[in-house]
Amino acid sequence: MPGDPLGLTGPPAFNGAAIDAGQAVVAVLSGRCLGLVPSADRRGSSYSGIRWTVAEASAVPPDVPSLAEAEQALRTAMMAATEALLGVGGPAQGFPTPDTLDRAGEALAPGYPGRAHRVGALAARLTAALRLADERGLTSGQVAARGQALRDLDRAVRRARVAAHNAIAESQV
Repeated sequence: MPGDPLGLTGPPAFNGAAIDAGQAVVAVLSGRCLGLVPSADRRGSSYSGIRWTVAEASAVPPDVPSLAEAEQALRTAMMAATEALLGVGGPAQGFPTPDTLDRAGEALAPGYPGRAHRVGALAARLTAALRLADERGLTSGQVAARGQALRDLDRAVRRARVAAHNAIAESQV
């Protein structure tokens, strides 16, 4: 997710550039890692593309969960969050309609495994749910319980999205 340091290995200059850009790629090579940070490349009035800036990244491979681990953690977090949130109660907030959820740019490119598409789509839906969580009208105890449940779910969602995007490399190992 934009601004999320999950999977970044350092050094601080690369991590900062990646967080500022909202995304990056860590290429794991034999004995070293390279960080690639995208930026808009506009030359003239008609060309619009992406420029990748290459930086040294820490030689330690990124801590990225496997797709299977992320899917299991996401399911577990969903169940735990659902139980916690049902127990919190609070005023009815209403539910958004599918057309109010902006999922532009959430889909993986063709060529990813089917499981990666499923995990990525589920993570995108849960990202929208996390954005819509509201604390109006709750007691401080309810806010704390809801907050912990949503933080745990948010962590699982972030890890699942990273694992889904990393699945193309995982399937070729």
